[in-house]
Amino acid sequence: MHTMTFEELNGDYSSERMDSVSKALEEVLRTALPRGCITVGVYEAAKSLNVDPDNVVLCILATDDEDVTDVALQIHFTLIQAFCCENDINILRVNNTQRLAEILGSGVKQGGEPMDLHCVLVTSPHSSTWKDPALSKLNRFCRESRCLDQWVPIINLPER
Repeated sequence: MHTMTFEELNGDYSSERMDSVSKALEEVLRTALPRGCITVGVYEAAKSLNVDPDNVVLCILATDDEDVTDVALQIHFTLIQAFCCENDINILRVNNTQRLAEILGSGVKQGGEPMDLHCVLVTSPHSSTWKDPALSKLNRFCRESRCLDQWVPIINLPER
């Protein structure tokens, strides 16, 4: 069991720790992508959550500054967050959809249409139990954030 430090209990996440968490998120996404364990898009995510919520290991909600005023998107986020909380699925907010697109490989579908990167689900492959140290780090970060009443922690994906 992880013992939280005084700084963690007070919600003061150091920049080193946040950088470590953002690197772990990048690693999880890069590992999950070739395995076919990524679902991209608000509607696609909702369908996946409805069919097999037990298979989802992480939900990422991504926005840029202009998305904050999109009421429809915020309603979708609220519903997805509520569903994830009910089903014990960890949620992270990411504030850089451009960087998320780079991590996931261009952010464009095969037909040239841009992907809806506002919601990304990471699922566990049915064939094996996925034991990934980076995923464990993200799960621990989400658990610690919930202890601080931060149910949807925000991660900054820095430009590389």
